[in-house]
Amino acid sequence: MRIGEVAARAGVSVDALRFYEEKQLIQPLRTANGYRLYTEQTLQLVGYIKLAQQLGFSLAEIGENLPLLWDNEALSKDLLAQLFAEKIAVIDARIQQMNALRGLLAERAAQVCPLLDEADSPRT
Repeated sequence: MRIGEVAARAGVSVDALRFYEEKQLIQPLRTANGYRLYTEQTLQLVGYIKLAQQLGFSLAEIGENLPLLWDNEALSKDLLAQLFAEKIAVIDARIQQMNALRGLLAERAAQVCPLLDEADSPRT
């Protein structure tokens, strides 16, 4: 398949495919005149990349784990479960941080001057 067909079938832009190639997430074949040719496997890879991004994984994380997932199906299920558990832990930590920030902002919003501590507020 040529790049335009892959882009249309995978629901991504041609630029996205070129970017994935630059990041070595996909590797097309090249014809003698330099055209990119993609296999059906590329559609599966692009689908995986899109899903992984939707689940919060960066392209760097996807690139690190893609060879492990793709080359060993038996390992894939356990590895994915581990990666998902690690991502959940990161999300939980961010939620705690955001809740703490929210509490601090709510506390400051209730003060006379939200940018100063109560002890620093001018007395009238």
